[in-house]
Amino acid sequence: MLEHTSGLYGKTSQAMFDLCETVTPLVQRNSVDEGYLDLGPCGFKTTGEIVSRMRSLQERVWAELQIPISIGIASNKLVSQIASKLRKPRGFVVVNPGTEQAFLDPLPVGKIPGVGEKSVESLQKKGIKTIGDILIRNESELHAIFGRGWRSMVATARGEDDGEVHTDHEDAKSYSHQETFGSDVTESVEIERVLKRMIDSLMAKIRDDGKRARTLTLRVRYPDFTEESHGRSLPDASDIEAPFYPLVSPLLKAAWRKHRPLRLVSVRFSGIEDGPPQLKLFARTDDKRRKLAQVMDQLNAKAKTRVLKHGHQLIKPLN
Repeated sequence: MLEHTSGLYGKTSQAMFDLCETVTPLVQRNSVDEGYLDLGPCGFKTTGEIVSRMRSLQERVWAELQIPISIGIASNKLVSQIASKLRKPRGFVVVNPGTEQAFLDPLPVGKIPGVGEKSVESLQKKGIKTIGDILIRNESELHAIFGRGWRSMVATARGEDDGEVHTDHEDAKSYSHQETFGSDVTESVEIERVLKRMIDSLMAKIRDDGKRARTLTLRVRYPDFTEESHGRSLPDASDIEAPFYPLVSPLLKAAWRKHRPLRLVSVRFSGIEDGPPQLKLFARTDDKRRKLAQVMDQLNAKAKTRVLKHGHQLIKPLN
């Protein structure tokens, strides 16, 4: 697992992943600032060789791009993700095969991906402060705490993950963002506002990369850690927010079928394409929107506070 914390995107992100591919051809570009490397086919015979090679990569990325990356080395994607986030911004954590559970046991339960502050508070009240505390509970207790998702939580606490590194750039290339609520949210208006804000942020990155996106996927997570998602594709890929806004409400309704309180929502753009937008009926209108969006991107890049959109108005938050 590799993660960089720089605010730079686009060409810099591409250059970082290009350096990663000098180590192994099996690189999953999980997002513009996060990815996985599969070192299996590289012929390393010892952990020491892997550590040496990855430290060299970390130093090279810093020397050439001035990007501080954190690296987590482990036998699977889950454990490497947790390890990479422990000592940012230039962390380097190694979890040897067979020690996954021992590594995870003493960590705060909030280190599990997707477990936010509210969940941590709730779990601590039930006596679960560390990841290891999950494994000392019996099945009935786990079901009462995590609901249907209890088996998945047990597997996570054990450091089990069989996810593969995907190298097909067309499928793997995506832009995503998630937000964990401080308390369970039930108001659809508030959720849609958060989703549109995430769309604005991701579209700025997509434009900066010179890309377009075709597919929008929304994901929701309930307090018992179960999840649902739904996606929809545009006829033509776009690099502006306007065509995606009308999809938010129907996608949220499709994904949020149970209409229970939500703990987390996420937005993911996929179907990423290169090149300028194709000519179409509303090309002139889209061009005006694109120019406005680019001006906002420039203002946001320079300003200490973000310029937000509300309807057709621009609002600059007060300090």
